[in-house]
Amino acid sequence: MHRQASCGNPVGFQSLELNAEYDGERNSEGERHGRGKAYLPNGDTYDGEYKHGFRSGQGTYRFRNGACYTGEYLQNKKHGQGIFFYPDGSKYEGDWVNDQRHGYGEYMYANGDVYTGEWFNHNRHGQGTYVYKDTGSKYVGGWVNGNQEGEAELIHLNHRFKGKFLNGNPVGHGKYVFDIGCEQHGEYVQSEQGKGEGEEEEEPSLLVAPKWKASEITKLTLWTPHGENPPSPREASLVAAAAAAEAVEERAVAAVTEEEKMPSTAVTDESAEGRDDEPSLHEVSSEVFSPARDAGEEDEGSREDEENKDQEDQGTANLEDKEDESKEAE
Repeated sequence: MHRQASCGNPVGFQSLELNAEYDGERNSEGERHGRGKAYLPNGDTYDGEYKHGFRSGQGTYRFRNGACYTGEYLQNKKHGQGIFFYPDGSKYEGDWVNDQRHGYGEYMYANGDVYTGEWFNHNRHGQGTYVYKDTGSKYVGGWVNGNQEGEAELIHLNHRFKGKFLNGNPVGHGKYVFDIGCEQHGEYVQSEQGKGEGEEEEEPSLLVAPKWKASEITKLTLWTPHGENPPSPREASLVAAAAAAEAVEERAVAAVTEEEKMPSTAVTDESAEGRDDEPSLHEVSSEVFSPARDAGEEDEGSREDEENKDQEDQGTANLEDKEDESKEAE
């Protein structure tokens, strides 16, 4: 979870208050108001617009760890359109609300993967598309709190899966559509890990990844004659292949079976203000449907997110305290 950063004056930063500097416009009350640049005691800098002492409007905030945000602010918080560059090379460009990725935006991860779609409270939430750079596969469909959930389509080079997802795993009825001209229908069923010897019966079984259970193979409906245009040569060849569904059944079943045997691969994500966990997709040609693999990465990113947020807020507090001291001295 994203922890709300403290806006107080931490003990560790008291010795740095004398180094706080501000160069810019002020209003009649002495508040930072207009254009200005702040050199915060923690090493961060802000160059942009102020309103009544707060960062409000367009501005650029540079963190000492290499992260950088350029965009709109409202009362010291990222709010509106903005771009955040993370130290690991990842980047988010889109909507912000109250310091959170919220609305619509695109996130490019350090490994080249890209998510484009809706966000809610810093998480992928709503409709979105996630593209894997290494394989070219992509997930198109629903998201809930950062996980694949709802109706979706997982598209590969020469086949695709259509069905439902829950917590990053396929569930229930669905179908694989193969370019060789057939569809394999079936469902994903949740199996349970068997008990070992000596275990008590009342102990709950451990859930494992759902398994694909094929029910039938059908041909594709590619063309319906209307007495006008005949099918193209390619369509005709695909129809012919579909007519031999029984002949390709073993190949289709083997493809799905092989998919379930292949190991999943973990990926990395952002590492600055707040790392966003990359999804675990069930891919026939490269990755396997498996539970989300990034809980640890999310925790690590949250810590870094909070650290940068602390730096930003603490620097502001220190600078304001310094200004108050200056006024008292006068």
